[in-house]
Amino acid sequence: MQYRYAATSVEGFIQQLASNYLPHGYWFYVSGWLPEGKDAEALDAKLLSKYGISMSRQSRARRKAAGFANLQYLRQDRFFLLLATHGKHPFFAEEAATIRDVRKVPIKFAGHSVSYKQGGFLRKVEGEPTKPDTGWHARVQIEHEKYAELKAYFQEIACKRSLETLARELYCLPYEPYAPVRQQLLNLLRLINKVRHAANLARVPSDVLRYQRKIVKPFEIASVSQCEASRPIARCETPHKPFQSNC
Repeated sequence: MQYRYAATSVEGFIQQLASNYLPHGYWFYVSGWLPEGKDAEALDAKLLSKYGISMSRQSRARRKAAGFANLQYLRQDRFFLLLATHGKHPFFAEEAATIRDVRKVPIKFAGHSVSYKQGGFLRKVEGEPTKPDTGWHARVQIEHEKYAELKAYFQEIACKRSLETLARELYCLPYEPYAPVRQQLLNLLRLINKVRHAANLARVPSDVLRYQRKIVKPFEIASVSQCEASRPIARCETPHKPFQSNC
């Protein structure tokens, strides 16, 4: 089977990273941007060959059992990641100066921050008291600096835009609603409504936010009809959009 690595969307890139790679121990990474004007596919082939990344699941399992690390390569547009598990591999010597651990240093891309954290959730077990979750989880959220910009922006326009315009802008923010993102969006909504309440303006209802994450096929181009079906607010035609939207 051909090794697939080129995500066709930001959503697909984040989903593949958070759902498929981090939970399977690919915690050590090098990130970068392919130089403009260079052949991306040629550089892809060079990296895949250099580190022997393209291999079957069976080969990866044998390497893991023998104490060797496995690598994955993931790219969206010109941003790429090399990801490695624990074990022996030339990657750790070749890239020693730039390797980061996602459990300590989040991966930042397209306004997202992706990390791997322990706990943070309360797990309910039927018939037993609620216990802290000590497991490890991929954590996707809006990157700190970008979130600060969003808070400042929406606080500024909370009383200057109509309720309908605010609803469209919130809905069209280009972040899939992973649990931490949902919490950030709810906090934005509370901030907007706090400002509007002080000005005796109608509150923006909570149902303007997206609560269900769209599951995509990371390496396939979605059809126009699929894209439109996932965005029920018509075309997200906001009169003022400081942040790029996927609508």
